[in-house]
Amino acid sequence: MNVLGKIIALSALSVIAACSNNDPSALGGGAGGSGAIAPGSPSDPRSPAYFQQTIGDRVLFAVDQSTLTPQAQSVLQGQADWLMANPDYVAKIEGHADEQGTREYNLGLGAKRANAARDYLISRGVAGNRLTTVSYGKERPIEICSTEECYSKNRRAVTVLTGSTLG
Repeated sequence: MNVLGKIIALSALSVIAACSNNDPSALGGGAGGSGAIAPGSPSDPRSPAYFQQTIGDRVLFAVDQSTLTPQAQSVLQGQADWLMANPDYVAKIEGHADEQGTREYNLGLGAKRANAARDYLISRGVAGNRLTTVSYGKERPIEICSTEECYSKNRRAVTVLTGSTLG
């Protein structure tokens, strides 16, 4: 092996050794890996990331419906609990529809879905002045195809934390 080959091999080994470092603090674990929760992370119960990933930020609806299913009510109850425990946050509830039907019909249906979610949160104690709604109708699909599997994912209301009421 020539000198250049040895240098490349040693460099590669150095990179591999650095990647296999088992020191938790080198990986951002902080405090010697004491299990401390990083503020703002999905494991921080007060963070928007936790709200989105653990509580759930969306509820789904049946075709042409704005009635909340028991599963949707369960998710919204979790959202209400989180919002009550974190009064500094406000939220915008986005109403969506699948791509079937006219633009006007779907804008109306999206509004009904957003309002159904908002009304449920208010009924569980969240102040109405902390919640706004908007309808996107069929204009912002998360899945694009002409199957029920895609359509069902697009019939939704999404609660988006828009920031803190404190600033």
